[in-house]
Amino acid sequence: MQHEMQACVPGTPGDHLMAVLAANAREHGNAVAMRERERGIWQETTWQALLDQVLAAAAGLQARGVAAGDKVLIVGDNRPALYFAMLGAIALRATPSPAYPDSTPEQLLGQLTREGVRHAVAEDQEQVDKLLGLQDQYDGLELIVYDDPRGLEGSTPAHAIAFTTLAQQGRQCLQQQPGLEQDLLTRAGSDDVAILLHSSGTTGAPKGIPLKHRHVLFAVRSAAQAGYFGVGESHMAYMPIAWVGDFIFTIAAALALRFTVNIPEKQETVQRDLREIAPTVYFTSPRAWSTMLTRVQVGMAESTPLKRRLYDHFMPYAVALERRHLAGHQPGLLQRLWRGVGELLIYGPIKDQLGLSRARHAYTAGEAIGEDIFLFFRALGLPLRQFYGQTENSALCAAQEAGTVKLHTVGKPFPGMQVRISDSGEILVRGGNVFDGYFDDDAASAEALQDGWLHTGDAGHLEDDGQLVVLGRVSEVVYTTGGARFIPTFIENQLKFSPYIKDVCVLGDGRDWLAALVAIDWDAVGHWAQERGVAYTSFADLSQQPPVYQLIAGLMRTVNAKLPAPTQIRRFVNLHKEFDPDDGEVTRTRKLRRGVIAEHYGEIIDAIYDGRQSIEARAQITYETGESGELRRELAICDVGAAEARA
Repeated sequence: MQHEMQACVPGTPGDHLMAVLAANAREHGNAVAMRERERGIWQETTWQALLDQVLAAAAGLQARGVAAGDKVLIVGDNRPALYFAMLGAIALRATPSPAYPDSTPEQLLGQLTREGVRHAVAEDQEQVDKLLGLQDQYDGLELIVYDDPRGLEGSTPAHAIAFTTLAQQGRQCLQQQPGLEQDLLTRAGSDDVAILLHSSGTTGAPKGIPLKHRHVLFAVRSAAQAGYFGVGESHMAYMPIAWVGDFIFTIAAALALRFTVNIPEKQETVQRDLREIAPTVYFTSPRAWSTMLTRVQVGMAESTPLKRRLYDHFMPYAVALERRHLAGHQPGLLQRLWRGVGELLIYGPIKDQLGLSRARHAYTAGEAIGEDIFLFFRALGLPLRQFYGQTENSALCAAQEAGTVKLHTVGKPFPGMQVRISDSGEILVRGGNVFDGYFDDDAASAEALQDGWLHTGDAGHLEDDGQLVVLGRVSEVVYTTGGARFIPTFIENQLKFSPYIKDVCVLGDGRDWLAALVAIDWDAVGHWAQERGVAYTSFADLSQQPPVYQLIAGLMRTVNAKLPAPTQIRRFVNLHKEFDPDDGEVTRTRKLRRGVIAEHYGEIIDAIYDGRQSIEARAQITYETGESGELRRELAICDVGAAEARA
């Protein structure tokens, strides 16, 4: 397997993504590399056809002025043309710089300005219009390549071109210049930047994180050596292309391990398409696993009485077996036989409905996952495991081994990667997967990289068997006025284990006691309310219903029981809206921007700590058009110990 994973000796100048792609086309040219569902039909692209598309994109981009060192903005949902263009830019030694598809014009402007972007590849009219709307503020954009022509045909701006036209021009260049193809295959080097990703920007402007060919290939090969995934996996590309996970899985691992990448028709059809493909490797966030569990629970609640009785028997049975298995106990013959019956009647059908019937590798990362959620999916028979990584270390650093899964750890480092804990309790990482420094930010680079070690900013510890425990961000360790030490994210994650809480911001830094701002989960709480006959008309109305306050207070009391008294939550508010990335309250990966939240909800926070029972809240909201408005609502303030005592 090791020979199959490498195009040449790792670390040498010729070991790069284009060399791996060329080897795949040469040795496995007729095998399927990519599928895209288009108008209900899966269209297949072989490795040879993928290479041809990438070379055509590279030649076309070069003909349009893209050169080594240029930054190429990539914006849109997962589409083959965007990946072709991304790899085409890489072949030219230019650097793809992806943005989230729901980025606001202001966020795109910041990225264009900071990186001096001259070329962009956009999915459709929506993204093109965003870029064109910035012309008065940024006149450096010379080329826009778009994939979907709908809405643009007949009114194409002078400096915009369809991807199909660009690729056709590229093919002409390849025909007219016999040596160009080989040049494009060998121009890149292992020490070139393959992708420019970005930090979440929770405390300011996002930092650029350049990952080189050698970083991402080292990470993928190391993870494969540890059995994290293998050659020939089937993978669904639905994660945002601006997130490191998508680049590592859909580009780096797909090339190095010859994955078949499956692209859904659109984001709204992911679940349907996932079921048809049934990938062998599946990775998503704890929040997505929680949403999936909620969907199962809602579906079972609405099914026939017989199915509900079977579910209510077999699922607790499987969870109990899995809990005992994780504690080191092996099931007996009768237990295995009865579990087999459950597989036939309940577990198998549920996995089939979720599209995970073939999943050999299932992972979660990004934040802590609830014990109940984790146990549920493992009880179904999915080999769900946790892993740990950051953009700065190519997303792959440590993972739970199949036979040593613990509920509270993220596993052991992959081969060739080292982890240690500093005297201050910070997790430090060293290995070939670690980046060389931030883009155009020497001060931040010097702070993050010291003596060859990446300072992750995460607090944690290593257990005696070498497994890593992640506690939260070092920067988020705060204190009450009484000196009680706590990490807000740790408590928030405990609360978000419930499907009824989508987001929560724990308060208490420099205060006498802790409080919380809660954004309920609209779908889960809405279904809960319907089942109990609680009437509501909107998100804001639902959030303020007394039974909903009682529900959330009960969840908080459960979490409080696990916390020291000085760090228990005393009061909370159910907000009348979700935290919104367009309002700057969370990042695109839903990390809290605490400074913005403190500013937006300052009056509510003051009311909580003043002892008031309610407050008229005003919230600034940003619509999809970019216009803003104000939302007003009377909000109750609830004592956790007395949920009924509300105005």
